Amino acid sequence: MFSAKIKVTLRKSILDPQGKAVEHSIQSMGFSSIADTRIGKFIELKIDTSSEEEARLVTDEICRKLLANPVMEDYSFDISKMNGEKN
Repeated sequence: MFSAKIKVTLRKSILDPQGKAVEHSIQSMGFSSIADTRIGKFIELKIDTSSEEEARLVTDEICRKLLANPVMEDYSFDISKMNGEKN
């Protein structure tokens, strides 16, 4: 069993109004050192495959087909073996 930790973010060229709203709120709280804020998504999957390579392929396909909009978003992920598993 493997764990996939996926991060989906808007591409740098895409405006992020939600991030700007959060940034404005942070700065209004007195944290003037914050220069840029972006909002994204974090997804965790448990994948029951026999190899890490297969888990990577499955995760990449799920990201491309469902979790990320390739026109507006980038994604990255990490795969790790779950503790106590024998794979």
